[in-house]
Amino acid sequence: MKLILTTAVVATSQLALVGLAVAPQLSARVAGDTYLVRVAPVDPIDPFRGAYVALDYPDLRHDGSQSFVEPGLGSLEDGESGDVYITLVEEDGVWVGEKWSRTRPDDGPYLACDDRSWQVRCGIESWFLPQDDAKQAEDLLRDGAVAELRVDDRGNAAVVDVRAP
Repeated sequence: MKLILTTAVVATSQLALVGLAVAPQLSARVAGDTYLVRVAPVDPIDPFRGAYVALDYPDLRHDGSQSFVEPGLGSLEDGESGDVYITLVEEDGVWVGEKWSRTRPDDGPYLACDDRSWQVRCGIESWFLPQDDAKQAEDLLRDGAVAELRVDDRGNAAVVDVRAP
């Protein structure tokens, strides 16, 4: 009986951890609003990770630089690390980053990001797709595309589609 109880506790704990890991993405997909942002490819296909596209968001970058090697939004060079919030504003039908801050905005759409690694990550850096669609997606991104993001009221974001503008 003790073995069954221990197994049940371990299994329940693991399920709870999985739920916590996917909660931000799930919250964005279920309760988020839709925003279109310009997107560019960084690294189309990795044979070890499968068919995915590493995405770059030139209009969200803090320093205006562009990375063709690694996905991400650059870095916030203020000597700190932790939470970063990117306030979004609409320009010509797409959303762009207006202000970067270490404090959560009171209102308006924003992305909740993190720069505990060497650059800012918002959870929208990769887009996974079926292997058969990888070449078509690569061509689409090269010609210019927008990513459809779902962003919830806490700034959690998820990529739901990438398409022509």
